[in-house]
Amino acid sequence: MKRRTITRCLRAVAFGLVWCCAAQAQDERPAPPPGAWPLAGRQGIIQFVIVPLAQARDRAAYAEQLDLLCEPQMTCFINFFTNSANAAVTMPLPDAIANEATALFRRSTKQGAELFRWSCRLGLDDGNCF
Repeated sequence: MKRRTITRCLRAVAFGLVWCCAAQAQDERPAPPPGAWPLAGRQGIIQFVIVPLAQARDRAAYAEQLDLLCEPQMTCFINFFTNSANAAVTMPLPDAIANEATALFRRSTKQGAELFRWSCRLGLDDGNCF
């Protein structure tokens, strides 16, 4: 009887440790490289990046960030957003941020293709926006 109780306690402790470690891992955001815009998180291979409001319409600033955030010649998917409401940055993104998409970038080494598209809400490229 005593052995069964100890086994149950050990299982409960082990479960608690695993649960705490998993919860902590979900709360931690990956650190962006030095000089890069804040990384909100990832979902699979897609990175979610927060763009400073002053640079939201600056294509050259995005090009600089892509150099920092994407390894050359590697597949890289990034969704860019502003955060004008200063909402808490969590994953999944809160609506206040998710509704402020600015651009997306896709580079597929498998397809040999690269794509940069502005959000239609910015009115920068009506023919090729999302």
